Amino acid sequence: MISRSDVEHVARLARLGLTDDELDRMVGQLSRILEAVNVLQSVDTSAIDPTAQVIELENVMRDDVVSDRQRLSRDAALAGAPLREGPMLRVPVVLEEGR
Repeated sequence: MISRSDVEHVARLARLGLTDDELDRMVGQLSRILEAVNVLQSVDTSAIDPTAQVIELENVMRDDVVSDRQRLSRDAALAGAPLREGPMLRVPVVLEEGR
């Protein structure tokens, strides 16, 4: 079981301002988490190959297809732009070099 002083120490390191009630709750919750980790540590995993991914990865990309109803005119797309210069957006200068 984790002690209240350990929880206070971790909270202080994490810069968390916990109330007394929250500290008491965290003691119980963190103790249960540590007990679960101890159970997992007792499992024999010597016959299990190391893996970086536990589920199969699949590509969820699709081709970009634009329908006519999704098309916007340039003026409609720029209608809400705060700064415009002709048919283009104008943005504030970020870097002074090249000015």
